[in-house]
Amino acid sequence: MHKIISKFLILFFILTNNTIAEENIMILKLKDGDVKIELFKDVAPNHVKRIKELADSGKYDGVVFHRVIDGFMAQTGDVKFGNSSNDEYNLSRAGMGGSDLPDLKAEFNDLPHDRGTLSMARSQDPNSANSQFFICLKASSFLDRQYTVFGKVIEGMEHVDKIKKGDESNNGSVADPDKIISFK
Repeated sequence: MHKIISKFLILFFILTNNTIAEENIMILKLKDGDVKIELFKDVAPNHVKRIKELADSGKYDGVVFHRVIDGFMAQTGDVKFGNSSNDEYNLSRAGMGGSDLPDLKAEFNDLPHDRGTLSMARSQDPNSANSQFFICLKASSFLDRQYTVFGKVIEGMEHVDKIKKGDESNNGSVADPDKIISFK
């Protein structure tokens, strides 16, 4: 009987750990392939909750990478003006919108803005993050503890590297941007 209980507990532990691990993983589908992302809900719980809420409702599907600066970052997530599949899509306003949800209070943490880091975009107000985020193409330590890091690419960074780059003389604005196919 003791062996059966032990085996059951081991199986339960394995299944529970896999469920917890899968709960913190999302797939960002891009034109060149899938990007596997680990979320850091322990250091940015409200930001992770927001990203998952918007992704689960399909709000990120079709959203363009409106600002991409080679050697720095790729920004996306404007679900209002940057969603190429909705009526409010306006490339000239992409980057100025967010979701209908309230802005988030900053959850700055000690995680570095390394290559592959996902962090929330915001205005000059530290408590203004909403739906937009960026992926660091290169380590950017000058952003550390000033923007909320909420995740990291763990597979598929080569696909992020292929996102169409913007015009550096125009703050990285992309004329014909790539988009998120899905984010689940």
